[in-house]
Amino acid sequence: MSKRVVIYHNPRCTTSCKALGLIREKGIEPEVIEYLKTPLSREELEQLAEKSGLKPQELLRKKEKEFKELGLDSADTTAGQALDAMAAHPVLMERPVVLAGQKGVLARPAEKVLEIL
Repeated sequence: MSKRVVIYHNPRCTTSCKALGLIREKGIEPEVIEYLKTPLSREELEQLAEKSGLKPQELLRKKEKEFKELGLDSADTTAGQALDAMAAHPVLMERPVVLAGQKGVLARPAEKVLEIL
């Protein structure tokens, strides 16, 4: 039985689209979750970080204006603050994040997705 593959995707992001293409090139049709349309809960974000082996702070998208506006650019930003911010402002979640079974990866660059397929 093959493992379930899920991509947390933003179709306006070149890297996210490239990762999705790489998954499909492997003959896998992943579950595509457009997280801006279907935001993740704080708990789901926490699980995503855990499965990806990342601190929640590492899932923050630093290029968004909300990152600075909310003071998340501080070295003192806690995991809880990062999770709360991403739950309230989905645009702050870095993309794409891909889960394959119980493993996850932040696919930046997109080729990182190949590590878990």
